[in-house]
Amino acid sequence: MDAQAEEILRFFRELPDPRAANARHLLSDILSIAIMGVFCGADGWAAVEQWAHCGLSWLQTILDLPHGVPSHDTFDRVFGLIDPDAFEKCFMNWTAELAKSGRGKFVAIDGKTLRRSFTRGWKKTPAHLLSAFTSANHLVLGQLKTDEQSNEITAIPRLLALLDIKGTTVTIDAIGCQKEIAAQIIQQKGHYVLAVKSNQETLHAKVKSLLDEAILEGFHGMKHDHCSSVDGDHGRIETRRLWCTPEVHWLKETAEQWPGLKSIVVIESTREIKDSIESPAIERRYFISSHDGTDAQLLAEAIRGHWGIENGLHWCLDVAMGEDQCRLRMKHGAENFSRLRRIALNKLKRHKVIKPNGKELKVGIKIKQQGCGWSRQQLLLAMTA
Repeated sequence: MDAQAEEILRFFRELPDPRAANARHLLSDILSIAIMGVFCGADGWAAVEQWAHCGLSWLQTILDLPHGVPSHDTFDRVFGLIDPDAFEKCFMNWTAELAKSGRGKFVAIDGKTLRRSFTRGWKKTPAHLLSAFTSANHLVLGQLKTDEQSNEITAIPRLLALLDIKGTTVTIDAIGCQKEIAAQIIQQKGHYVLAVKSNQETLHAKVKSLLDEAILEGFHGMKHDHCSSVDGDHGRIETRRLWCTPEVHWLKETAEQWPGLKSIVVIESTREIKDSIESPAIERRYFISSHDGTDAQLLAEAIRGHWGIENGLHWCLDVAMGEDQCRLRMKHGAENFSRLRRIALNKLKRHKVIKPNGKELKVGIKIKQQGCGWSRQQLLLAMTA
């Protein structure tokens, strides 16, 4: 295989072949075509097969292909059988190598449902995937499947156990605000910023009461830090103010129940519409953290990075790669194809499209995929980004 393409594919060579020994097509060929096809914008197995047929003369120079291009049914069957845990292990070995070039300070953990991946029309139980994402490096660090969204609570510890989070800050939505999860992050020598909502009723009530009263009194007599930012677009102005305080002793015995808890945080968002007669909309969100509460900018960056998972990962997967429209339903097929998308996304996010004059062309993921399909040179450059 071409040395440039081998750079990414070598991490997946150890993936166990789930088929019988007399299989017609090599697993390495199937995996290579699938990865490159998704890089070029293929959104299903029929598209992967068609892409391979169109580039057969080139593929024959870098792959064995003893029986030509596998059919889309073969791709569907093989990826439905591949052990997703083994695939994830290969994926994480690869992302660990990528992350060495610049480890992110913040890791956001969030779930996403593959809406059309249910197995039967009358039994709509689509796959739900939990991902770890670092916005600083634009990397998906890991992914696990859960049976339902509610099962994120049991999946988050499994995903954390697979990650090296030493020295990083892990951000999780309210569903992950659990004492056991906080303890695990501390045990793995990381920090946490956890959203607090009504699923932790006692904690939420005490944090809300304390911080709301502190804001009214200007944090008089309380050690704290504060920062703010203003964003405006399309006639909308949003002002965000963050306050944090290390004085968790006011929570009394509740604070003692949360491992590593050192600070509580509130963000107040005020949204105004230009020329509108309506009053500005004000919303407050509350968090707990293992940071000491003396650096509001750090906490604001962590929380803002978590919101970025929607644009940096979920939006790209849905809008640019059409993940929510994918109808793969055979066994592990939907989960494994989703992992192929994340392999491509990790690289395409890092890939820079350079014009003949040497300047970078600012384009989105969809156009980068199209460029890979139009140019083998662009494909190889993207795979080694």
